[in-house]
Amino acid sequence: MRLIILLFIYLTITNRIISQNLVPSTSFEGYLEPYLIVDLSQPTSGQRPNFLYSYNKQNEVNINLAYLKVSYVDSNTRASLAFMAGTYANANMINEPGLLKNIMEAAVGIKLLRSKELWMDVGVFPSHIGFESAVGKDCWNLTRSIAADNSPYFESGIKMTYTSQNQKWITKILLLNGWQRISRPPGSYTPALGHQLTYQPSEDLVFNSSSFVGNDYPSASRKMRYFHNFYSQLRIRNKMYLTSGIDIGAEQTAKRSTSYHFWYAPVVIIKYIPKKKWAISLRGELYSDKSQVIVKTLTPNGFHTTGLSTNIDWEITDLALWRLELRGFYSREPIFTSTNYHMNGAINTSISVRFNTHTTQH
Repeated sequence: MRLIILLFIYLTITNRIISQNLVPSTSFEGYLEPYLIVDLSQPTSGQRPNFLYSYNKQNEVNINLAYLKVSYVDSNTRASLAFMAGTYANANMINEPGLLKNIMEAAVGIKLLRSKELWMDVGVFPSHIGFESAVGKDCWNLTRSIAADNSPYFESGIKMTYTSQNQKWITKILLLNGWQRISRPPGSYTPALGHQLTYQPSEDLVFNSSSFVGNDYPSASRKMRYFHNFYSQLRIRNKMYLTSGIDIGAEQTAKRSTSYHFWYAPVVIIKYIPKKKWAISLRGELYSDKSQVIVKTLTPNGFHTTGLSTNIDWEITDLALWRLELRGFYSREPIFTSTNYHMNGAINTSISVRFNTHTTQH
């Protein structure tokens, strides 16, 4: 790790030897997404089910995510810094100390080769896993899938990114501090590894493979976790799109054990654009974690839940998006706080606004 950091510092100092073709630019971006969720189960806690880490307040108007971001890029260097607030930040940054709870991005990158698109980034950046992000406006559905909420949204460490000359292949290799962590777990001394391979043969088709290998416990009780995400996205017809993906994970039952606990989560989303500024999406999903590695239920048979949601979107302006969503869950175990403990339903709505400005230096 120290050798890589020293190499990064050296290349930062000497990167002027790399050809400079890109005009330096700075961009400023802001995002705000208030939401309202009516949970038909009417839980007295005011919280949505505990496996949801975004849009997790019910029966009140709240802010899922608000952030301010500044980015810089030139031929040799790139950097981003973003601070955030909202219920998403409160839920996902709970293990981070102090001001780290409000950091969304904080990364610096340098180009390593003159004639190749090979970059090294160091810091805090969005996760390399999955097709959904924390930014609702960039996703097909109002809320995130169970799989997205229970895999990393962000990560910290060192990332190497190579883009092929024809732009069809993107390869990333990562050295990380852990499973959705800025600071390592207390008592943990082992870094994690990750990879991402994206292939886009055309504008209408994308394949992606991502992995995580590491430990998310103190080293004294280390249990290795092996995780893989695969998804594809394609345009079926002129106005219809399909995303299908699956998460598969395995974790040791105990330190140095040869037995493992497994979980899996398939997701399918169909998006239809009937006319300009309008879209309809339908999502079906399943999350099965019998051993409760990721989702804790304290029930005999663990977590096995299916979900179905549909949403309609209206692009009010180029900056603003309104959404209405119906979402329901069915669990094998009675995990929901309602008269029917196996089922949960909600009506969700949100408005997201994103603005940005760009400046160039001559």
